[in-house]
Amino acid sequence: MMRQLGLHLAVLLLLNSTSVFADDRVELQALLDEFLAGASVNDVAMHERFWSEDLVYTSSSGARYGKATILDGMGEAAAPEEESAVYTSDQVDIRILADEIAVVTFRLVATSPDGAVDYYLNTGVFERGAGEWRASAWQATRVPKQS
Repeated sequence: MMRQLGLHLAVLLLLNSTSVFADDRVELQALLDEFLAGASVNDVAMHERFWSEDLVYTSSSGARYGKATILDGMGEAAAPEEESAVYTSDQVDIRILADEIAVVTFRLVATSPDGAVDYYLNTGVFERGAGEWRASAWQATRVPKQS
């Protein structure tokens, strides 16, 4: 009887944690989508929200820097009449490692105004602090164009 009760309790805890993790996945997917939409129009506020203060970012060119460098390198938001690349994602995989840590991998799809498409494989480590997920480590790798 006690063993059966313990098993039922374990199953309930597992289902509850799976549900919580599912909510985290939905929240992280929404944050990623919002970030990519903001990055498409050079939204400084979105970059401020997305990156943690202690970010370590490794670019597709191999340069490594932090949040301050990203923000310093941003100009004004793109003018509405000015066309820029549109960023979206596919092949998204969100893994919740603990209540406060998640790893998000995806393929970034960068579509230029002329229709050319470039792909980048991205991996982000997110930490939750003060109730918000923020990217604290990021790796971007350009996918070579096929001949």
